[in-house]
Amino acid sequence: MNYPKYYDKVETITMFDPLSKVLGSFEDGIVTFEYKDIVKIAGHSCPTVAGAYLMTVRALEALYGDELPVRGEIKVYFKEDEKEGVAGVIGNVISNITGATTTGGFKGLGGNFARNSLMFYNSAIDSSAKFLRTDTLESVDLFYNPSVVPAEKDMALLMQRVLQGIATAQEAKEFGKLWQKRVEKILCEHNMDERVVKVVKL
Repeated sequence: MNYPKYYDKVETITMFDPLSKVLGSFEDGIVTFEYKDIVKIAGHSCPTVAGAYLMTVRALEALYGDELPVRGEIKVYFKEDEKEGVAGVIGNVISNITGATTTGGFKGLGGNFARNSLMFYNSAIDSSAKFLRTDTLESVDLFYNPSVVPAEKDMALLMQRVLQGIATAQEAKEFGKLWQKRVEKILCEHNMDERVVKVVKL
């Protein structure tokens, strides 16, 4: 499987998943997510997917410090409706990492490990997303601003040609490279830039 090599440079996320431990899915319930895992699930790599991934990295760091974050014990809130803009895309990325889902998610085993009541849209928040630990009730607000990393100057024109179906094979390939170049900058060069992802601990 070929993919942009910067995927391998992106920070990974390691969590403890008590459900996986009980069911023997992963040894000791330890599971690690790489950015390319999320790209496979999302079907694409873009500033939105990158932002959702990066917000999750920063939120878990702020909430857990040196502890292993616990999958299935994190609530996530969004101010938008799931169908509005890219809220659903962001929610899907965060859901796949944290285990948090809305009413359609996993309902638990014998009253334990339920994840179908951990993600909420249309919430009364002003941030891009809010993460809350269910054990300590500590929470953080995340603010994501990808405009800090502008697109390459030729990308808009190439995108237009690709979407109109008039791009040459070379133009289409170049568009993909320029698109991923911006995503790489967000994830690998600006991953600690508070102008891109700002964390506010509540």
